[in-house]
Amino acid sequence: MAGAERAWTIGGLLQWTEQFLAQKGVESPRLDAQILLAHALGCERIHLYTRFDEPSNDDARTGFRELVRRRVEGCPVAYLVGRKEFYKLTFEVTPAVLIPRPATESLVLAALERVIPRAAPRVLDVGSGSGCIAVSVDHQHTGADVVAVHMSADALDVARRNAERHGVAGRIDFRPGDLFAPVAGETFDLILSNPPYIPTPEIDKLAPEVRDREPRAALDGGPDGLDVFDRLIAAAPAHLAPGGGLLVEIGADQDEEARRRLAAVAGLSVEPTIRDHDGHPRVVVARKVTG
Repeated sequence: MAGAERAWTIGGLLQWTEQFLAQKGVESPRLDAQILLAHALGCERIHLYTRFDEPSNDDARTGFRELVRRRVEGCPVAYLVGRKEFYKLTFEVTPAVLIPRPATESLVLAALERVIPRAAPRVLDVGSGSGCIAVSVDHQHTGADVVAVHMSADALDVARRNAERHGVAGRIDFRPGDLFAPVAGETFDLILSNPPYIPTPEIDKLAPEVRDREPRAALDGGPDGLDVFDRLIAAAPAHLAPGGGLLVEIGADQDEEARRRLAAVAGLSVEPTIRDHDGHPRVVVARKVTG
């Protein structure tokens, strides 16, 4: 983008930046260029194509240049623009929270299938992060009584703002604390969680923008990736109402071991694993049984 003699159009900026990001090894250069330029211009991404031949102003170009510089340095696009699309909604994201992934939408879909038939289900989201799971469920089922738990106060602040953004702040109870500690003595019809599940030895192999930028506590699941999973499933039966469901996101290669561990927990009956949009095993499911 150097060279004051060049008259930069929006289309020209997009084309140059896509090539530049590709040369720097960015995984999605075209999409990233579009998202960053739309943010710099204060417009929707789809509107860029109707403005392709429009000259860009100096202020927008300066802001865009800074965004591109930070992207090349490894900052995720979602943190640069401060938001991420997830299950039909736009969520604020900051470095205090894990960036929502499309795979987690499978967890939301499975949750909604189970709560929609109930008039007023009690739902617990353990390790809520940005609040994308809790907010998405409550946004789709206004009668749900949702509690969202997370250890990080900064993450809970983000989740609360997302609840406010989507008009469900008054219906979600956000509580700080570790796993089930904030809901001692309470039971729920459905418990949801996307816990950290990357094995510690695999963390260094992640893309730098994930490894170095996203909160490690939301990624690192211990030596085999299932440390938090084990604690979660061991305590879950005491917090499930009879017939209540437990849905936990896992890594694509953890299905067999996760199901084996679930089957060993007294009071839980293991159900078929749910696959994500790409066909990978993604959500293990269990139900509270009595007797």
